[in-house]
Amino acid sequence: MYVSVIGGDVKTCTEEDRRIAQEVGKGIARMGAVLVCGGKGGVMEAACRGAESQGGTTIGILPSGSRDEGNDYLTHGIVTNLGAVRNSLVVLNGDVVVAIDGGYGTLSEIALALQYGKRILGIGTWDIEGVERFETPDELLDALASV
Repeated sequence: MYVSVIGGDVKTCTEEDRRIAQEVGKGIARMGAVLVCGGKGGVMEAACRGAESQGGTTIGILPSGSRDEGNDYLTHGIVTNLGAVRNSLVVLNGDVVVAIDGGYGTLSEIALALQYGKRILGIGTWDIEGVERFETPDELLDALASV
């Protein structure tokens, strides 16, 4: 299974968001799933850090043409030179989408996920129809395990 993790970047991501993302990343790796994200900082980096700590595989679909902008916990960085258009690729490459925190970029990814018929699990993110909301990483991971 591939899990797309979307969420706040370094400007909006709080320490609590990072903690949650890291726990979710660990859980994704423990279940043997591949973590897909936008490859940069904030929620993306924290989730990758968690997955990497458990020996998991992480894929970052980067907005620029340089792998150097990817976080230090990526197993594979994919350059696109597409800017925010790469959000579609992040969402399409997950069998399920996990949203943690996030601004308008995350909202755009949620909208794309809804258009593509993806299941969306969320913690502390946009409260809109189609996003299944959870209070803790454990609750979210239990739901993810049943996908």
